[in-house]
Amino acid sequence: MAYNVLIIEDDDHARQHIGMFLREQGYEVTEAATYGAGMRALQKGLGDIVLLDIQLPDTHGLALLDETADWPQRPPVIVITGYGDIETAVEAMRGGAYDFLQKPVKLQRLMQSLKRLEEIVAMRREIALLRRQQESEDFVMGENPAVREVLAQAKRAAEAGASVLITGETGTGKEVLARYIHRSGPRADKPFVPINCAAVQETMLEAELFGYEAGAFTGATKRKPGLMEIAHRGVLFLDEISAMPLDMQAKLLRVLEERVIRHMGGTQWIPVDVQVLAASNRDLQQMIAEGKFREDLYYRLNVLQLRLPPLRERREDIPLLVGFFVRELARRQGKLVHDVTPRALEALMRYSWPGNIRQLRNAIERALIFCDDEAIDLHHLPPEVARGG
Repeated sequence: MAYNVLIIEDDDHARQHIGMFLREQGYEVTEAATYGAGMRALQKGLGDIVLLDIQLPDTHGLALLDETADWPQRPPVIVITGYGDIETAVEAMRGGAYDFLQKPVKLQRLMQSLKRLEEIVAMRREIALLRRQQESEDFVMGENPAVREVLAQAKRAAEAGASVLITGETGTGKEVLARYIHRSGPRADKPFVPINCAAVQETMLEAELFGYEAGAFTGATKRKPGLMEIAHRGVLFLDEISAMPLDMQAKLLRVLEERVIRHMGGTQWIPVDVQVLAASNRDLQQMIAEGKFREDLYYRLNVLQLRLPPLRERREDIPLLVGFFVRELARRQGKLVHDVTPRALEALMRYSWPGNIRQLRNAIERALIFCDDEAIDLHHLPPEVARGG
């Protein structure tokens, strides 16, 4: 991907020298010898990154920062000048400049700055692309190669109706993937029924899954169908399957093999046709070794295993996810926020995200609460994210 660098510099020798060097490094270069020429280039959409001289023949270069301050997608600016001092540097940075370099420009130092800005430009392009492509979507998974492979395998599993075991850390999007499988296959128009096995009392899990008859236990005043019955011909998603007690695992295995259930307190066998998707953030093979999970159930569920990588292993997807969450959550909150600033994006990319996508979503939701501007900035983010911890 080629990036266009707009050099606004009145010194012909310096401008041409930098331009020649950048072209050799693979950049596209647009040159402007005056402020006016530079602004016209920007208005035409040229210049992913701007190298801006302060002393220009037709006006002070920093006027560009003021004039473009309200642009929703102002290119990041590196100020270059032979008249640099601390006050000018501070003024430039306050005006929104990304970096400040003095003449003669050290090309290695310039490249370091440009490389970091490439990431920001790429993020903004991806957010814009996401906004165009995902207007009608209710989720986004990303472009990471491992994730794309997971999606490809998930689609095959959906078409085949196979059981799938989805693994990954907490917050990596396991239920999102399960819903993708549901709507990608022939069961898309049938129910998707999720249950969090860890959130249901052990004594009630059987009743929830298989249903019960009136009088089956204290408080059972009327007949109630189970979730497997409700999910008939659709998809049943068993989240946190590792929390299921061993005796319940044995009952589930029998149902999966025989495809019939019986209500608690009942005598009638009820056929069920469900595609079972299970998810776990724990190592089930380790649990098998410890005697905490049935090996036969593991292999029955694990026709296909899909591992979702943690967010720290797929940082290139952060811009896509940020763009999606900004659009989704801003609409819910009634906010006119539609972007994030380059330094906020940099902090979001740098953070380790132990809570994965769920934590990222929460961070964007929090930022929107405190944001009264058009773009989320660094001070809107949670402190630990802003620090890049």
